[in-house]
Amino acid sequence: MTEHPLAVMLLAAAHGDHPPPDGFVEVMPSPGGPADAIVDFTAHLVVAADVPADDVLNALPTGDLSAWTHPSFQLWLAERLGTKPGSRDLVMAAPATDHADLELMPRDDLGDAEELGVLVVGRGLAGRMECAFEVEPAARHRGLGRRLALAARTFVPDGKAIFAQVAPGNVASVRALLSAGFRPIGGEVLFARQT
Repeated sequence: MTEHPLAVMLLAAAHGDHPPPDGFVEVMPSPGGPADAIVDFTAHLVVAADVPADDVLNALPTGDLSAWTHPSFQLWLAERLGTKPGSRDLVMAAPATDHADLELMPRDDLGDAEELGVLVVGRGLAGRMECAFEVEPAARHRGLGRRLALAARTFVPDGKAIFAQVAPGNVASVRALLSAGFRPIGGEVLFARQT
């Protein structure tokens, strides 16, 4: 099965090969699954949805890169898709690692960690591997978020990557992901399909 072009682009960016900062607006077919998306990289925008490219280009002022992230454009696209825009998230990614790397992480006395943190790993936008984690208030500020994020990297095969989406203002999660080897690669807004 052929990978969606957005999946190829995201994996390349996760390994440091980012789209050129050329001011280009790239419109590609819907990635399938439960959501369409706007994904922006440095001076390069991808609209992954079944909408005419000319309509997208006409909705964006020429040369105004800030218009890509403006709520008016997100609302325009949502109306075209018959849905609502999701939140704007920072997209972070990390390559696979192995369990040996996880064992090297320092551990704090957290008691029963199984009740203090939750890690979820699954498929997301364009079939990419994604993770999310939550740490109970009693275990915060002691490195459990970092260890959960690093553990997520053991779920992907060599040569692949795992992604995490986080609200830019959620500084605690951004720090945990950074310390676990995740790096920012772009931003995105998802448009969930109405069922």
